[in-house]
Amino acid sequence: MTRVVHLITSLDSGGAEMMLVKLLAGIDRARFDGCVVSMTGGGSLVRAVESLRVPVYTLALRRGVPSLRGFLRFVHLLRRERPHILQTWLYHADLMGLAASRLGAVPRLAWNLRSSHVDMSCYSWLSGAVLRTAARLAAWPDVVVVNSQAGKASHASLGYHPRRWAVIPNGFDVKQYRPDRDARVSVRQELGCDLDAPLIGLVARYDPMKDHETFLRAAALLGRREPGARFVLVGRHVDRRNQVLVQTIAELGLGSAVFLLGERTDIPRLMAALDLFSLSSAFGEGSPNVVGEAMASGVPCVVTDVGDAARMVGETGRVVPPRSPASLADAWSALLALDADERARLGIAARRRIEAGFALSDIVAQYEDLYEGLAAGCAG
Repeated sequence: MTRVVHLITSLDSGGAEMMLVKLLAGIDRARFDGCVVSMTGGGSLVRAVESLRVPVYTLALRRGVPSLRGFLRFVHLLRRERPHILQTWLYHADLMGLAASRLGAVPRLAWNLRSSHVDMSCYSWLSGAVLRTAARLAAWPDVVVVNSQAGKASHASLGYHPRRWAVIPNGFDVKQYRPDRDARVSVRQELGCDLDAPLIGLVARYDPMKDHETFLRAAALLGRREPGARFVLVGRHVDRRNQVLVQTIAELGLGSAVFLLGERTDIPRLMAALDLFSLSSAFGEGSPNVVGEAMASGVPCVVTDVGDAARMVGETGRVVPPRSPASLADAWSALLALDADERARLGIAARRRIEAGFALSDIVAQYEDLYEGLAAGCAG
């Protein structure tokens, strides 16, 4: 039995966090066990992990505030759990895990990078310092996992020169995310919009990386050509309490055309209801979960050329430059101009692309192979 401890910055809903949950749900429990440690407090995904009968521990660290007590608590946990492998997720966890694994006598350490070409000017000086420090120490872990080719190239340019790279993209459950005609009707009824209204969606937390402003400006441009189009925005802090979003919507004259739904648990249903899904990110993406989920749902995607988004979509959607509302609106318009059968064919091709190259079972198997290789020869 290979024991793996996963250290992650938080268990709030996000791409890395969701991939961790999917990995834990799919991994062969006859060969692998372990636990999850969140550096901060709880989060919306704690129950999801616990429902898998995987123990969750929190270090209750305050964001941006180093804590020797929290660090030592984690070292003590490692000594108690005695894992073969410490798998860290995201920069802060990578650094903490590097030091703790030495003191905690963990035989193998794997880092996990989930982004590419991050514009650190949008974040705190501490986050930038953590990234620069991690780059200098990247030769210390046994392997650096990265979820995109763009992420590998981006981090190599920052000075990451690990002993070994392992590129493992995000995987998608094609049984959970699938076409659903009933969802198209029920979601429109919930929103109170016409059943034939074109519905374009963005699922993303509110963050500079996700560039909600470009999405909304593109929505305003499309609205002049397609006044019946409606736009659904879903994610943490994407609701009516976000005054920046509310003000931008008002200034652009979008009014009732935009629905701010906040954080939701019925993402498969919402995805399947869309005519188009859009990724408007300006930078930073690796292997975007939401793009794969939309494709698996049979929804054509328009994505900005960030991370491996273009590699994922291929010929099944459209790729546009980041920070270009006009390009985004033009791509939406071009896909909406297709007849329903043509758009359906793109959706079918998108789903088949996910089934062929990004099926969750295949991605989990890659992690299993990695962990078995790392654990070979470790003391029990």
